Amino acid sequence: MGRCIWILSVLSLWLCMSETTAPYTPDWDSIDSRPLPKWYDEAKIGIFVHWGVFSVPGFGSEWFWWYWQGDKNPNYVSYMLKNYPPGFTYADFAPELRAIFFDPNEWADLFEASGAKYVVLTTKHHEGFTNWGSPFSWNWNSVDTGPHRDITGELADAIRKKSLHYGVYNSLYEWFNPMYLSDKKNGFKTQEFPQNKLLPELYNLVVRYKPDLIWSDGDWEAPDTYWNSTEFLAWLYNESPVKDVVVTNDRWGAGCACKHGGYFNCADKFTPGSVPNHKWEKCTSVDTHSWGYRRNMRIDELMSLPDIIKDLVYTVALGGNYLLNVGPTPDGTIPAVFQERLLGLGGWLKVNGEAIYATKPWRVQSENDTLPVRYTSTDSSVYAIILTKPELKLKLSVPKITEKTVVTMLGVSAKLQWVALDPTGVIVDLPEIPDSPGKGWTLKLEGAL
Repeated sequence: MGRCIWILSVLSLWLCMSETTAPYTPDWDSIDSRPLPKWYDEAKIGIFVHWGVFSVPGFGSEWFWWYWQGDKNPNYVSYMLKNYPPGFTYADFAPELRAIFFDPNEWADLFEASGAKYVVLTTKHHEGFTNWGSPFSWNWNSVDTGPHRDITGELADAIRKKSLHYGVYNSLYEWFNPMYLSDKKNGFKTQEFPQNKLLPELYNLVVRYKPDLIWSDGDWEAPDTYWNSTEFLAWLYNESPVKDVVVTNDRWGAGCACKHGGYFNCADKFTPGSVPNHKWEKCTSVDTHSWGYRRNMRIDELMSLPDIIKDLVYTVALGGNYLLNVGPTPDGTIPAVFQERLLGLGGWLKVNGEAIYATKPWRVQSENDTLPVRYTSTDSSVYAIILTKPELKLKLSVPKITEKTVVTMLGVSAKLQWVALDPTGVIVDLPEIPDSPGKGWTLKLEGAL
């Protein structure tokens, strides 16, 4: 009965959209004209969480099922033959996603301590398993099997208690869903999967949890017209309960990436060479080999804290947001090494966050004359973030200093002495500064040009 009600609700929404006179119509010119909600650009830093059935085998990557059964990768096939009995299926992993130590409030405490301003949970990856009791994913969701808990809802409540923004990752496609495979075989000229699974489920997710951000993925095999992406986004921006606050990315159909959407991801771990003319986000993972938990990860395969801070600073200097991923274990704990990275990031941001949050790109983003320096700015100040410990006299080549300029170091109360260079540049006398685990120190130049 619940499924029928949701289908009728979705049909009603589509009928409303077709007759609406709301500002956004279901075409890209209109959808792309929507202003990006201010909170997202100011937030700068988010935490990505990849957690699903793929966390149970904990081998290779979150694409485990595909590499094992779709690609027939010999490493994955061998892993299963050596460690699991004949006839074992991917679905047999689901009951072991038990989440016995999952405490959403502990996660929220950690994410807040990291300095992040938003959190994006993988509510459904390409495997199709939903981290909430989706009425369109019977017995393949976190309420019917595995944890027997509403992971999406529990984390939403905990995150919002911290006044952080809550986002949901959702894969458009599902590797082995029979409806999707049928549409694919038909050259995507039929739409059984989006009409009966994807779209009803997306509406369910939005109405039920009211996310501030939708991180779409799995779009590359079919055009946006197959997914009915513009119709969904027109509803989202015009009629949904989050129409004024919600932010979306650019993965809504083959060819949409870096072209259409609220902000651009372009590609995983994408970094542009200069400031783009559109808001963008870099998504990356502490584990450089996987987004999901791997039992066989090694310390030399993880981003160090200085690497994370360097990556974050470069991203923000170019006007981007930074979405840093961690993969929890099947028991629902975040590995200690990931916690260490996030807490280290938070410690650095307590001192240097003024140079990150709500900043914008300056006229020059970097220099490397003496040390690697990245610049950010506000209306009144320029921030020079130094990524290698400087000597006591530091030369910056590009700021233009005036008599009214005040130079300080974040975390140090005293004003610093400086000598202006002609026509631009400054030599600053620095105090003795301690080593930083994050290898990043920030000068604030108030009134610099």
